[in-house]
Amino acid sequence: MKRVLFAVLLLAGCASNPAPPGTQVALERLQQGVVAGTTTKAQLLAAFGPTKSVVFDSGFEAWVYQSPSAGGQFSEFVVLIDPAGIVRKTRTRAAALP
Repeated sequence: MKRVLFAVLLLAGCASNPAPPGTQVALERLQQGVVAGTTTKAQLLAAFGPTKSVVFDSGFEAWVYQSPSAGGQFSEFVVLIDPAGIVRKTRTRAAALP
């Protein structure tokens, strides 16, 4: 599990370009709409649409949504989904300061 979390954090740290259209969502909406242990992969797709993702050999997936911030920067909301399709963890990474 620690390897998965490390990979998720690494993925989040590598995203420097804005996501393609349709994968940008207001951070407040993500924070209110995604509940670890409750929200499903299908609910994420229905509410926020597809986004950048990585699928691990273990069956876990990491999805990264971006939220517009000041100065043309983006904060990131990373979602860890278990093999059963349930959100297990979320992390928010603030936009880098210019």
